Amino acid sequence: MLDALQTILAFVVTLGILVAVHEFGHFWVARRCGVKVLRFSIGFGKPLLTWRDRHNTEFSLAGIPLGGYVKMLDEREGEVAPEEVHLAFNRQSPAKRIAIAAAGPVANLVLAVLVYWLVFMGGTRGVAPIVGEVEQGSLAQQAGLAAGQEIVAVDGKETPTWEQLNIRLLERVGETGELSIAAKYPESDLIYESTIVLDGWLKGVAEPNPVAGLGIKLYRPKVEPVIQEVVADSAAERAGMQAGDRLVAADGQPIEDWMAWVDYVKSRPGKAIELGYEREGTRQNTTITPAGREQKGELIGFVGMAVVPPPPIPDSWFREYHYGPVEAFIAASHKTVHMSVFTVESIYKMITGLLSPKNLSGPITIAKVAGASAEYGLSAWLNLLALLSISLAILNLLPVPVLDGGHIVYGLVELVSGRPVTEKVQMVANQVGIVLVVCLMVFALYNDVLRL
Repeated sequence: MLDALQTILAFVVTLGILVAVHEFGHFWVARRCGVKVLRFSIGFGKPLLTWRDRHNTEFSLAGIPLGGYVKMLDEREGEVAPEEVHLAFNRQSPAKRIAIAAAGPVANLVLAVLVYWLVFMGGTRGVAPIVGEVEQGSLAQQAGLAAGQEIVAVDGKETPTWEQLNIRLLERVGETGELSIAAKYPESDLIYESTIVLDGWLKGVAEPNPVAGLGIKLYRPKVEPVIQEVVADSAAERAGMQAGDRLVAADGQPIEDWMAWVDYVKSRPGKAIELGYEREGTRQNTTITPAGREQKGELIGFVGMAVVPPPPIPDSWFREYHYGPVEAFIAASHKTVHMSVFTVESIYKMITGLLSPKNLSGPITIAKVAGASAEYGLSAWLNLLALLSISLAILNLLPVPVLDGGHIVYGLVELVSGRPVTEKVQMVANQVGIVLVVCLMVFALYNDVLRL
């Protein structure tokens, strides 16, 4: 119950900040352009709280926290008093209307820069991407990558942490061409350059794992195969397993690491496993049959055991970076630009079929991720906030009627042609835009439900 409340609270706070900043961008520029703002609302539906400022603009907080809006004086939406015609949005020059429409997305991009600036000011820390295993016959093996190497760059761009490695590899999902990887051994300055030939790499795969897609398992501390807890009424309990048991062998093969045991169980749903284990120094045997459950469209096995917590990651595996105020701002700006380009490329890949549309997420997934990031700490939540702010900005800039990008297109057409887009064309285009946006939201929600 507490986890659900935390998830809901994290979602409401995260989305509330994003929406408030976005709508404030529209509001602030509209005021500067001489447009009268009638209402500034965070959320939809019945207002829970309202107040007015000295300009008689109504501010409200509504009960459905899934968006917001700024309502401006507009002759197309009702009668306007003659003395206020000059304050109407539709009477403004194309340049002013474009500025007002673009202000929301720009505000979200500014928020991302400021959030990343705070993150970089506090210092960043992550685990280095050290290769643990290379799968036989994989792309990584063909390129000559070996266990123990640290991947330091992809396509000439540094990858000091797992996060950066994943981002750099995700940029190449669905593509054909050469992927260059630079790696080195710990305590050595010698860099090994490798080239991997991609051919529609991971094209159309739902929730692609780029590291695994190369055939790499990142190195991790060995987790001793000792049981900490057995789930009630599970396959493990029925097989007689107890806390403190050390797993020794599965079907005659030695178990030296807990994760190897987990992978073995996952691959055998419904298939009996002859399990050897030690209890109080005595070797014993039992038969355990993993139950099956669906995960990401695949049936996997599970037995209901929890492992004794693994040892902490050595300090030598961490990479730390500290920035001054100016350096942090430059790094934040670069990261915002990089993630914006990455978002645009991902949308293009979805449209062209290079990236599975199943990767599209809706409010349920956002809520879960927001809740999880809040558990990991302030830095994780801030990184999520910045990423979502960038996503909101880019999505709103798409040239779709009813979105900010659609209004920008109307203004650009008028600037170029010297004539405004007719109200009839705008009305039809807006209806099409509404259908597209609703379909997109329904599909994203459908993906959320499948993930549950």
